[in-house]
Amino acid sequence: MANPYRGEVELEVNGEMRQMRLTLGALAELESRLESDSLFSMISRFETGAFRVRDLICLLTAGLNGAGWSITEAELLKCHIGGGPLAAAQAAARLLKITFTLPGEDLSV
Repeated sequence: MANPYRGEVELEVNGEMRQMRLTLGALAELESRLESDSLFSMISRFETGAFRVRDLICLLTAGLNGAGWSITEAELLKCHIGGGPLAAAQAAARLLKITFTLPGEDLSV
């Protein structure tokens, strides 16, 4: 079970619940893969709804890798995400929110 106080979010992949977590390494990987000028410009893409499916796949892959499951973007594209694209986008939004929420702030999305 995911622990939001550790920055963890769950995502169902191929019928199995997987943890996602954005470690510093995962964030650096994500920033590089999305070719963002900064971490905040990358986050603003998601906040404003200007993200692409590629951005979503990169974020989910980085989160899964950050939690210890080694998977590539190409492998994730072949997987079934429980709840489909909407659930994937909601999990990604929650992952970003939890990663950048200060202690004591509301973690709900």
